[in-house]
Amino acid sequence: MPGLDLLERFRRDKLRVGLGAVAVLLIGALAVAIVIGMLAAPRGSVQEITRQVAATPIPPTEPIFVHVVGAVASPGLYQLGEGSRVIDLIFAAGGFSPDADPSQLNLAQRLQDEEQLRVPKVGETLDPGGSGFPGSKGGKVNLNTADATLLETLPHVGPALAARIISWRSEHGRFRSIEDLLGVSGIGPRTFEDLKNLITV
Repeated sequence: MPGLDLLERFRRDKLRVGLGAVAVLLIGALAVAIVIGMLAAPRGSVQEITRQVAATPIPPTEPIFVHVVGAVASPGLYQLGEGSRVIDLIFAAGGFSPDADPSQLNLAQRLQDEEQLRVPKVGETLDPGGSGFPGSKGGKVNLNTADATLLETLPHVGPALAARIISWRSEHGRFRSIEDLLGVSGIGPRTFEDLKNLITV
């Protein structure tokens, strides 16, 4: 009968629409899951990289001990890492005191083990060279702390030889004894004989 055929056709069309809607919903859910997975992946990667960086050991440095006196908040003996600079020691000592005169210091200068840094007050004048590190001790020139100007006050020591002394000091760290000066090019036994009573380490 025509009426029954029309009813059957309507049911088949309704079923087809229902299945199509279900398929659309499934595809949409799958797409959302893929997007969420893509967004979450970089976060996991960043966290993994962070864990790897945190687990990377930092190469240890040899400790050095430096004594700071004068116009700082907390004068005293401080342990720092090798390669530290004057500014690092100032921070370790709590910073400059209100009456300090930082303009006389070279804040970028590297520190050496067993040195003493004196931070001047306003109106004070540092030793020759203005480094904050005493260049002489008991009237003798300290080979480990004297700058080129002070070294040139020694007999037989001109600008070239003073530069070689400083270069040797930079390469070997410090003079352990005055006899180490014989290792500097241009200083032989006769020159050393004239210098040995004028120098110290």
